[in-house]
Amino acid sequence: MKLTFIGAGGVRTPLVIESVMGFQDRIPFSEICLMDINAENLDLMRMVTEVRLQGRAPNFKIKWTTDPAEAISGSDFIVMTFRQGGIASRVIDEQVPLKYEVLGQETTGPGGFAMALRTIPVLLDYIKMIRELAPEAWLINFTNPAGIVTEAVTKYADFDRAIGICDNPSAMHRSLAKHLGVELNDLFLEYYGLNHLGWMSGVYLNGENKVPELINEIKESGSPWHWLPFNPDFIAALGVIPNEYLLFYYYPKRSVENYLKAGQSRAQQIQPFNEELYDSLKTIRAEGSAPDRVVQVLKKYLEQRHGTYMTIETGEGHEEFEEDITEEQEAMEEAAEGYSGVALRVIEALTQKMAMNIILNVPNRGAIPAMAEEDVVEVNCHVRDGLVRPFAVGSIPDHALGLMKRVKAYERLTIEAAVEGSYSKAVKALALHPLVPSYEVGKSILDEYIKGHGKHFPTLR
Repeated sequence: MKLTFIGAGGVRTPLVIESVMGFQDRIPFSEICLMDINAENLDLMRMVTEVRLQGRAPNFKIKWTTDPAEAISGSDFIVMTFRQGGIASRVIDEQVPLKYEVLGQETTGPGGFAMALRTIPVLLDYIKMIRELAPEAWLINFTNPAGIVTEAVTKYADFDRAIGICDNPSAMHRSLAKHLGVELNDLFLEYYGLNHLGWMSGVYLNGENKVPELINEIKESGSPWHWLPFNPDFIAALGVIPNEYLLFYYYPKRSVENYLKAGQSRAQQIQPFNEELYDSLKTIRAEGSAPDRVVQVLKKYLEQRHGTYMTIETGEGHEEFEEDITEEQEAMEEAAEGYSGVALRVIEALTQKMAMNIILNVPNRGAIPAMAEEDVVEVNCHVRDGLVRPFAVGSIPDHALGLMKRVKAYERLTIEAAVEGSYSKAVKALALHPLVPSYEVGKSILDEYIKGHGKHFPTLR
């Protein structure tokens, strides 16, 4: 079985390979192919991977390439995790809206819009290649914004063997299991929404929904958990547990003020970490083998990135959920058990007769009756032996449905703008987004994106 990762020059790759090794006795991998168009970054990640695998023998062949055709050919599963334009484009995505006191964020609002417009045309080209070189492959998309990009593939490329994944609901799942002192599989979750716009209405343990008990515990504590940056009374009023990314919708003014106060967005915060990591690895490579230094450099990077997660957005320092877990261990766990863990669980379920329940981004198929059949939604799914089906959610609260429908209207227009190269639909998409105050502001942001991104932005007519 061949598993391919597109975008393997990223810093998670060494930990991804370790995740794959953790599954190698459960999934019969024969080859793991790691592809990136950036040859230097790919080579640096190869160096780190080889250091971390010293003394350990994978059951599969590892192949590194910059040739997408070679990577895709004969693949059974293809994981997309690339960033068109790199970190420099993410900086533009996030900084331009802040000039207009509009949220600048990687996946939400104008930042997610710009990333989608840059990404969709590239991914649709990959789909053409997959149809030719690996027509039976499953596409597992982690490229952000995951929901929008996945819908472009399933709806406009008519490629039904595509699944969008996000590590955020899985992180919620892990945190809740730790808090309740149980295994992941002991909990059944009821979750509904769009990617980075979701709510958990059910956490079932032995047939009992623990959500009311958990919300009451949060309210009585008087302070939110680190992954729930909301006023405890507000969570109690909602009656459901919101995804942390709803911070940007529930507290938009505060989020923008925190960015402006910090003088930088998340992309600018992590850009120096990325540059230091790659520069240090280049130096180590030039000076010769130094395994201990490689390990230390990666450890430092993971601690920096983990220790600053959501600190600008919330305006608060990072606090550990479990005090007996070191920051390094937590960072390693999140990196290794994040998207790669979700992807591998999906692959395991798709290739075996043992069913798993996993929160995924898939076409609605009636799971949420008020949403269209082809709308990609984020819900708990039954995955087994080549089958993926969303669990029926039924009616959802008006406050959630109203926000979902407005954001979905924006998502549809964003996809159409990218596919058709339509300037008017692009402006309309931004103007309809709940975080953009007017058509005029949306137009100004779009024009700045076109100018700032240059060749990485599609031509809009």
